[in-house]
Amino acid sequence: MLTYSIAEIAEATGAVVAGNGDGLFISNILIDSRQLTFGAQTLFFAIKTDRNDGHRYIPQLLAEGVKAFVVSNLYQEPENARGCVFLKVADQVAALQQLARYHRRKFQIPVVGITGSNGKTIVKEWLVQLLSPFQRVASSPKSYNSQLGVPLSIWTLNPVNTLAVFEAGISMPGEMEKLEPMILPDIGIITNIGNAHAANFSSIDEKLSEKLKLFANCHTIIYCLDHHTIHQLITTTEPYRSKKLVTWGTGEECNLKVEHIVKTPHGATISYKLRDASAEPVSRRFSIPFSDNASVENSLHCITLMHVMGYAADAAERAMQQLTSVEMRLELREGINNCSLINDSYSNDINSLVVALDFLNQQKQHNIRSVIMSDIQQSNRPEEELYTEISKLLKAREINFFFGIGEALCRNRRLFGQQAEFFSNTEEFLHRLTRQPLVSQTILIKGARTFGFERITARLQQKNHETVLETNLTALIHNLNFYRSKLKPDVKTVAMVKAFSYGSGSFEIANVLQYHHIDYLAVAYADEGFELRKAGIRTPVMVMNPENTTALSLMAYQLEPEVYSFTQFKKLMQPLCEGATTSHPLPVHLKIETGMNRLGVDEAELDQVLDFVIAKSHLVRVASVFSHLAAADDPALDPFTQSQISRFEKAVTHITHRLGYTPIRHLLNSAGISRFPEAQYDMVRLGIGLYGIAPDPVDQPLLQNVNTLRSHLSQIKNIAQGESVGYNRRFVASRPSRIGVVPVGYADGITRSLGNGRFSVRINGTMAPLVGNVCMDMCMVDLTDLTEARENDPVVFFDEADSIKKMAEVMDTIPYEVLTGISRRVKRVYFDA
Repeated sequence: MLTYSIAEIAEATGAVVAGNGDGLFISNILIDSRQLTFGAQTLFFAIKTDRNDGHRYIPQLLAEGVKAFVVSNLYQEPENARGCVFLKVADQVAALQQLARYHRRKFQIPVVGITGSNGKTIVKEWLVQLLSPFQRVASSPKSYNSQLGVPLSIWTLNPVNTLAVFEAGISMPGEMEKLEPMILPDIGIITNIGNAHAANFSSIDEKLSEKLKLFANCHTIIYCLDHHTIHQLITTTEPYRSKKLVTWGTGEECNLKVEHIVKTPHGATISYKLRDASAEPVSRRFSIPFSDNASVENSLHCITLMHVMGYAADAAERAMQQLTSVEMRLELREGINNCSLINDSYSNDINSLVVALDFLNQQKQHNIRSVIMSDIQQSNRPEEELYTEISKLLKAREINFFFGIGEALCRNRRLFGQQAEFFSNTEEFLHRLTRQPLVSQTILIKGARTFGFERITARLQQKNHETVLETNLTALIHNLNFYRSKLKPDVKTVAMVKAFSYGSGSFEIANVLQYHHIDYLAVAYADEGFELRKAGIRTPVMVMNPENTTALSLMAYQLEPEVYSFTQFKKLMQPLCEGATTSHPLPVHLKIETGMNRLGVDEAELDQVLDFVIAKSHLVRVASVFSHLAAADDPALDPFTQSQISRFEKAVTHITHRLGYTPIRHLLNSAGISRFPEAQYDMVRLGIGLYGIAPDPVDQPLLQNVNTLRSHLSQIKNIAQGESVGYNRRFVASRPSRIGVVPVGYADGITRSLGNGRFSVRINGTMAPLVGNVCMDMCMVDLTDLTEARENDPVVFFDEADSIKKMAEVMDTIPYEVLTGISRRVKRVYFDA
């Protein structure tokens, strides 16, 4: 690993140095204070965004041993910063990119740069799999391809590497011109061009032109000649037309001509001719263990690159047979013995380990965190150096127990602490689990595929309902940040996690929101708040309906109740009024009736409530005043909404005058955030929008889907014309038919109203209608026109806002009810994409 002096970094970034950096050398860069590993040699970039400011975390990092910071030129160093150095720049992101460019130019090794609309990460990961036996490959962790992800990827280059493979993604014009000088590829691959991130480009041609800028200084470009738009632009535009262009496709002029593709349920065999100017084209073939069109396309990019780099055709084709699937996400699942599992058992390298450990560190549901890990294969680093670094990573993340599996880990066991056990192979560890099970902990399972860690996952995973509701935590945070971007500075956000977080799972959602600095969480009932506190959630929690709950029980868990009537308020406060001791006043949230006519303090009794607060100010204080908009999503009712806003403002003025202080004010829900920005006040409440359903249609294209409900085909039956399906013979076949049985029914939230052809599910990309009556535990689909459908094929009920809204429409309800109606017996799976 290279290290840089403060003087070098200042020169590379154009920074003005404040403080004494003599003798300080940097080997690690950090942009997220929560991911600190080694303080002494770390340089923290205090990046400012619309919603956050890295400078606020500097005091914490100083206490943890960080001594070097890149800050804005307006930043004032804290008083306890003696012995530290501050590099002042105008733009911290630009400085990070400049440092990455400086680092990149230290290496004279081949670099492959990949861009395109789809497939970038798969092609990159497959190239790493294919080339690692021959090269010491550096690559982007996961899908680190953004303005921040690329410089972090470039920083992973170290002197042992002989090849690098990086991906680059853009979402607007001008971005690739910043990424290209960092990656500086010798060989470029463009996978395809499509509509992903198209909103900020005037046309596909503009988007493609921007992507091609990655190849401004490379000597070779690889692409599919069948993508005519790509071919046309490359061959008519400088500097690309003057470069070595290597193409694959179905045309005779391709360097690698695809002759035919044979698909089976277990894979595909691609026959091709390799055209070489010095010889006649040679017919060859290779097989991959995947049969979908995207995998075939990705594999052809990979084998074309291997030919370009001079690898023997036989060796390349053998390697293609060994390709393994690339999981794009970290999954959090329920385990046995009150455990939670993070399954990352598809790869094992130092960069992905850091990402997985950070995800593990976000989990607070158990006090114990454990890691089960195999040897890291094909790292080409000295064993002691590699496993010393891993030991330090585990220690820095405060991992309680470590289980190392493999001969290399066994040889280096002395590098790890006392709370570590080592096993020569997976079988030995499975025997250990039989004798001594793991209980009440969060477990990261991280292993190379050759170790067969899927057996460990199968042993530790809870065996229950085979239908799953998947929750994309990355999409959830994208939606949070989308709504945050609409807010004025300093406006806080409450995230609604009531009703089991709209069906998604209360703790898991609360945990990731806490990690991303949500200001408040809101639950419906006190029991939900109790569970969050027991699971380690520390964020302030508002209880919206604290019926039958006393102040003492709420205070014991630091929960803050809503007050919606004088009678309820007196009952809530009774134990405190009768002499129970408290060290501080109970924070309450005063809900004002403005026209919803649900819960809320009426104008007639408002002064009674305020009199009580004033008289008992040593026992209670008003933390916030709020109300609820009845029709913020309906433009036809905007006059009514405006009247609610006026009534709320009048009440707040009166409350402030009576109390002598101004509580936090909040009125807007998801729809209100988008449509009534003038009423943001001090805080807003984010509900259904957080989960990817936009009450305002204008916002829907900008949100990401959070929830996917999927099951599978458990059985397929062939029935004759005239035979019936299900209870009451509601479906009678008008032709010989194939009927699939799906193990999900109305007990899971798939209501009977969806049956009899009214709703369709997606199987292998094709819609299939539900037929007959939906049963308690299963439903049936018509597969007659889906000739390739097979048992165990996945069945998707919804995976985007449109399909959730369609289901709601058929059920004659709203998306809220669809999501909250998914039964708790349906397994929840959480992943970080």
